[in-house]
Parts: sequence; structure tokens; C-alpha cells
Amino acid sequence: MAGLAAAALPRPAVAQGARGRVVVVGGGFGGATAARVLHRAGLAVTLVEPVETYYACPFSNEVIAGLRPMSAQALGYEGLRAAGVTLTRTSAEAIDGAARQVRLSDGTTLDYDRLILSPGIALRFDALPGYDEAAAEAMPHAWKAGAQTELLARQLAAMPEGGTVVLSVPGNPYRCPPGPYERASLIAYHLKTRKPRAKLIVLDAKDTFSKQRLFEQAWRALYPDHLEYVPLAAGGQVASVDAGAMSVATDFATHKADVACIIPPQRAAPIAAAAAVADRSGWCPIDPVTFESRLVPRIHVIGDAAIAGAMPKSAFAANAQGKVCADAVIDLLAGRAPAAPKLINTCYSLVAPGYGISVAGVYHPANGVLADIEGAGGTSPVDAPDTVRRQEAAYAEDWYRTITAAVFG
Repeated sequence: MAGLAAAALPRPAVAQGARGRVVVVGGGFGGATAARVLHRAGLAVTLVEPVETYYACPFSNEVIAGLRPMSAQALGYEGLRAAGVTLTRTSAEAIDGAARQVRLSDGTTLDYDRLILSPGIALRFDALPGYDEAAAEAMPHAWKAGAQTELLARQLAAMPEGGTVVLSVPGNPYRCPPGPYERASLIAYHLKTRKPRAKLIVLDAKDTFSKQRLFEQAWRALYPDHLEYVPLAAGGQVASVDAGAMSVATDFATHKADVACIIPPQRAAPIAAAAAVADRSGWCPIDPVTFESRLVPRIHVIGDAAIAGAMPKSAFAANAQGKVCADAVIDLLAGRAPAAPKLINTCYSLVAPGYGISVAGVYHPANGVLADIEGAGGTSPVDAPDTVRRQEAAYAEDWYRTITAAVFG
């Protein structure tokens, strides 16, 4: 559920006029992409990323359902180092926008002429009564790939036959809009094939969601006895959780769970607030041409942390934004005005092995935001034959191999 490319032409080399130091904070799909583009252009760029192994969220739902090993999600930074990108395995703790300086956790500082933040999300453990970091060890969110992904997979595998799984979905915005529904689909597949008397209840804080007709069609056909979907209008919004009792309460009912996956509301990662680029919503307003912060000059924000208008929060989007933002930084440092970009997002979801669906969009700056280009996107056909669903599942696998090789390889 993420990305390949942005419609952007290569920029002239930095040697033609641009000079400057660029720091990129965050080595996910957006930040690693931006660092690669900047380095290829000849800029002095440092990528700040504390972890040695990055665990990709796309395809992590397959890990949860027991269909894929966690090792397939593990990506290293050896490829970036081999390409010549300077990496520092520390975290950014503070940013002084006036002094153009990043303070790192080891006490050192990095000066910059332009800073690109791609910090990802923070989970709002203060937003749902009863749900905090301790509760997440009993009721995993698994919304950051890694230990939580493996924990939820183990819980599902160990759940007794005839058990109940509860999955809660937050209101917008959050990382990967279709992700919870792919997760619901693959958990239902796991139950159907391994624990046929078990059941999944999906509690949703919304009435509408991405690829809804496609998901609901698949659920009716594949999981009528294993997946119960409860939208907002039917009392799906979770009011509180009790990790000790393994219960999830709405305004209308309390659901007892053998396994509970609670996806809480989200905001931009803490470094965004530390840099003063997050507004009261918790997310980061940006210029849609350059991704420069509307709050602090010379800081650019890409990926899940950015308020990107109609463009969703996905790995595909982060990759596209990393390319466009890097090109804009190259232009700005060279004294050129960046051209208005067109950006692409395609999101694949699996509802069962060999059954894929997708949504695509094309976006451009309009009225100060990134807006849909009308008629340029769309979803998979609702009544497509099995051959098309199998083909889209194969496209999803091909996309993952391609993007991870291009960004991390």
C-alpha cells in the first residue's frame, strides 16, 4: 500500500549553481528517497535515522495473518551507504529553525540550508480511554511494523478455536487509509482457513472508507460467517478499552475479545512538534509545490506527517513526495523556481491470497493544496473476474519488490 513514482523530470546537477547542506530526518520510504535524489544531484546530504533495520508497513498485514515471514519486511541501509549517502545512526531531538540547526541525541549538531522531515507518525495514546503503551502489549496496534506486528501474529496463532477478534479503526486522518480493511480481510482469511468457528468484529469510527465497495463485495463473497463490520452509524466508534478484561466498549455495547487489535488516532511524530512545523491538528501544513512548511521556512515535510490535501498517507505517496521535494530543494538552492508537480499514488490491498484490489490517484497543486486531477484516478472494477484479482495481487508483489529495491537496495 505505497509507491512507485512521481511525474517529475530530473533536475540539472548541483554543479550548475546550487550549493548547500541538506539534512533529511527519517529513513522511511520518503526520507530515504529524498536522500538518494539529493545525493545523485551532488548535494551534501546527511540522512538521520537511528535504526539499522527498517521494517516496512506495506505487506505487514500478511505477516499478521501468517502468510509472510517478518524477515520479508526487514530493510537495511547498506544500499544507501554503498550509493554514497551519509547516514548517522542517531535520532533528531530538537530543531532550531532560526539557527538552521538539528540537535542529535548524541549531543552533536548538524547545520543545514534546507531540512527535509520525513518522521512518520506518532500514536495518540492519550486519545482513547484505557489505551496506552502498556495496554498495547495486550491489545497490539501493529500500526508500526516490527515487534507489534509479530505480537499480533502470535496472538492470532495462539487464539483458541471459536474465539473472537476485535479490530478497531480510528477516524481520519491516519496512516494508510485502506490498511485496516486489508488487515480485517486477511485476519478473516486466517480465521476461515485455520479457526473456522472464530469470528472478527470490526469497529469503525467512520461510515465510509477507501475502496469500500470492493472490500464489502469481497467480504460478502469470502467471509460472510467470519467478519462482522460495524460502522459509526451502527455504534462502531470505540469509547474505551480495558486491557485487563480484554474488552472494547462503544456507546452501545461492550465486546469481549480473545484478541484485540486497537488502531488509535495518530499525529505527526514528536520531532515535528519540536520543530514547530505541526499545527493544532497535530499534522504539518505544507506548500503543495515544494513541501516547504507553512510555519517554518526552509523546513520541508513529506510522507505521513504532512497535510497533503487529497493525497493519502501511504508509502507510495511518501516515495513520490520524496522525489518532488528533493527536486524542489535542488531548484531552490540553485536559485530556480520549482515547477508545479504532478504526483501519483497507487494503493494495492489484498483481501485474500491471490485476490488484490487497488485505488489510484493523480494530484496537482490547486488553491494552495494538493488536489485530485478529475478523471485521472479510480479503483479496480467492482465486478472484475478472478483473473483480474489475481493479476492485481501479482502487481502488488511486483510493486513491493520494485520500490524496496529502488529506495533501499
